[in-house]
Amino acid sequence: MKVIVLGAGIVGITSAYQLAKSGHEVTVVDRQKGPALETSFANAGEVSFGYCSPWAAPGIPAKAMKWLCMKHAPLILRPKFDTAMLSWMARMLSNCTSERYAINKSRMLRLADYSRIALAELRSETGIAYDERMQGTLQLFRTQQQLDASAKDVKALAADGIPYEVLDRDGCIRFEPALKHVRDKIVGGLLTPKDETGDCFKFTNALAAKAEALGVRFVYGTTIKGLDVEAGRVRGIITDRERMSADAVVVALGSYSPLLLKPFGISLPVYPVKGYSLTIPITDASRAPESTVMDETYKIAITRLGDRIRVGGMAEISGYTNDLGLARRSTLEHSVTDLFPGGDVSKASFWSGLRPMTPDGTPVIGPTKIVGLFLNTGHGTLGWTMSTGSARLISDLVGGRTPEIDARDLAINRYG
Repeated sequence: MKVIVLGAGIVGITSAYQLAKSGHEVTVVDRQKGPALETSFANAGEVSFGYCSPWAAPGIPAKAMKWLCMKHAPLILRPKFDTAMLSWMARMLSNCTSERYAINKSRMLRLADYSRIALAELRSETGIAYDERMQGTLQLFRTQQQLDASAKDVKALAADGIPYEVLDRDGCIRFEPALKHVRDKIVGGLLTPKDETGDCFKFTNALAAKAEALGVRFVYGTTIKGLDVEAGRVRGIITDRERMSADAVVVALGSYSPLLLKPFGISLPVYPVKGYSLTIPITDASRAPESTVMDETYKIAITRLGDRIRVGGMAEISGYTNDLGLARRSTLEHSVTDLFPGGDVSKASFWSGLRPMTPDGTPVIGPTKIVGLFLNTGHGTLGWTMSTGSARLISDLVGGRTPEIDARDLAINRYG
């Protein structure tokens, strides 16, 4: 088949690679000048197969009110009269129940574990390097209340057979020796040992080169104007340069996916939630993390990427704005220097990106009501984590094959 993939981020590139491996003629279209130059550029670096949870969880509404009053808040809300924002927030709140949390987390863990297997196989077959480490994620608790609240996540991990370990203070320090300098600031942690870390930008660019070697064509610097749909079937796309024909189109445009789909009567509940990151050169390895430490208080990930530390997190709901707020930088600096003092944050590069979030935290993968039009989007903070499994799913679905895992509850029709 002739397949066009829209978007050259981590999800689009893995999809293109997998589709090409399956024998399709693939073209990738993106407005940027190369791969991974938007949300995939400087994300937190986590590949969190075990540490993946819906943001919509029991107790979140009350926590959100508290966060909005914090100096270093993990949540920032800039309300505006935006029906898409209000609808998304209402749907998210409706998912903040124990029942919905269990269902959504189970979906996420299923896809994440499938991606773990797919990434290992892809790494073996391609040999690509991306500052990868396979040493796990430590969710770090500063209070006993946080440690106690982790019981719901432990229950979900156990139910899905995902390895984990609950650690006391000394256990956390054994896993991350640099924490010995701040032992009095922590009470314990939740370790998911199968988690990995790596530079998403390096990975995406390396895989794009492998995809090109398989015959994938890349069309960069091109604005996608719309879909070419005739008699309920997609015939291709329309760009600012030309009309491009295709047998199938895969939409992997992240936060911008709903804008493309809306004129065709497809309501995709994906909304941009901005995240921020710092990339800091390591000056003293003995005071740097070995893998990923997730600071539960501020919802910030501190990740080792080769000779750098990536500090990423926060959730700013402000629409399609991508400005850099100095107050957000202050929060990132506070978290990393509080847990890993001694680094020189003045040399850090500061970045922000728009994460494509669904109200239930689960991506949207599968066909639409338009024949030949498929979605692979809405991965939120877990696009890097879920990309390889999502790519396999979309390749199977485009090719008319039955996926290796159940993907029916990932499709857009779950929203009615």
